[in-house]
Amino acid sequence: MSTHDIRSAKRPDPDQPMVDVANYVVDYKIDSTEAYDTARYMLLDSLATAMMAMKFPECVKHLGPLVPGAILPGGARVPGTHHELDPAQAAFAIGTQIRWLDFNDTWLAAEWGHPSDNLGAILAVADYLSRKAEREGGRPLTVRDVLGYAIKAHEIQGCYALLNSFNQVGLDHVILVRLASTAVATAMLGGSREQVTTALSHSWIDNGALRTYRHAPNTGPRKSWAAGDACRRAVTHAINAVYRGVAGYPSALSAKTWGFYDVAFGGKPFEFERPFGSYVMENVLFKISYPAEFHAQTAVECAMQLHSQVTGRIDQIERIAIETQEAGCRIIDKTGPLANYADRDHCIQYMVAVPLIHGRLVASDYNDDVAADPRIDALREKMTVVENPQFTRDYFDPARRYIGNSVQVFFKDGSSTEKVSIDYPIGHRKRRAEGIPVLLQKFEAAMQGHMPAHKVKAIMAATRDPAQLDAMPLHHFLELFTL
Repeated sequence: MSTHDIRSAKRPDPDQPMVDVANYVVDYKIDSTEAYDTARYMLLDSLATAMMAMKFPECVKHLGPLVPGAILPGGARVPGTHHELDPAQAAFAIGTQIRWLDFNDTWLAAEWGHPSDNLGAILAVADYLSRKAEREGGRPLTVRDVLGYAIKAHEIQGCYALLNSFNQVGLDHVILVRLASTAVATAMLGGSREQVTTALSHSWIDNGALRTYRHAPNTGPRKSWAAGDACRRAVTHAINAVYRGVAGYPSALSAKTWGFYDVAFGGKPFEFERPFGSYVMENVLFKISYPAEFHAQTAVECAMQLHSQVTGRIDQIERIAIETQEAGCRIIDKTGPLANYADRDHCIQYMVAVPLIHGRLVASDYNDDVAADPRIDALREKMTVVENPQFTRDYFDPARRYIGNSVQVFFKDGSSTEKVSIDYPIGHRKRRAEGIPVLLQKFEAAMQGHMPAHKVKAIMAATRDPAQLDAMPLHHFLELFTL
């Protein structure tokens, strides 16, 4: 941390957190088979969510060039579309696709987030570089190269999130998407440690987006493209550092008065639980069964188990007791009218009511037509949401990382269901064996829901064998997803 005199124009040494990230992305070799295997599933899961998002016009309208006609033939492709864009705009589009339905992977700690958001930048830069290499007789990146960069992006975002809470100071978690994507995109472009450090300094000087769009009374669809926006900004920083040689700002974090710590983080330096490795990818949480904010995933599972006991007695329900973690209480406990789908998929009461009534929770259940069912708001009025301290302790325990919820329904005649309690959802590391087959079903169904039959056949053939997939040039892989 810099201690230079604020009046002095002498440049200090770069802040150590930026140096550590730069050293990691440039030098560290990933040797974890589990991390690569998990990253492969993460890639498929993210592409599944991207294809599922193509059914939503509000998402699709964001996916083209920034202004009409601003295409780049031979540039980066946007999966599930015909678009070829510059890598920064493609990063925005891909990041938006992956994030739109709140159905991609998740990381929960002092800060929350979705590490696969970084694929927006990684896939866009990789496709651009690989197509360029093919034209110029160079070596394209392979899918395995992309998996390695994804492991590193997950690690950077996730390790920062373990002990550093940006939400507590009002900043959105996509600040860490921009950080991680800036680092790996700069390395992908051939940046040196010094150039990565320069790009990172610009990322921190950007400060962060406010969380306004994630919370009542302002919850709205910006939360679905905020990560794409962070990816776009990250690619811009990477290009500026490598191709334009912009100046860096070595004490972007620690400069007194003007640095990130003093301006945005209460004067506190960052804290770290562990050195960078492959921990985050190995422990990442998949959203497999339900497109729901992750703190409610097990609550939805509980409600699904209770559906058969309440489906014929909805009008007889007196109250519904929900217990969750402290983070769940803070983020998704909402009362009053819900203005749009973004409000609904961040309301634990809504996400419990729909499966209690219908025995399902799918992306379209957040649309206005489903929300118009008066039974949903009637059940929400009967719900209480309280913190279960044990759920909170297990949530922060690094050996557990649970996301517990419980649901119990009480009827007017004095009877009740059992209290259903689930500590961790199907996407948790402890349920990998159970979850991966469901993840692969999600992937195939998503492909069939958007891609032509001949493309689906080619995609499934290419992804069936891990070694074959890893060796595939990245631009050939993304070609399978273009229309």
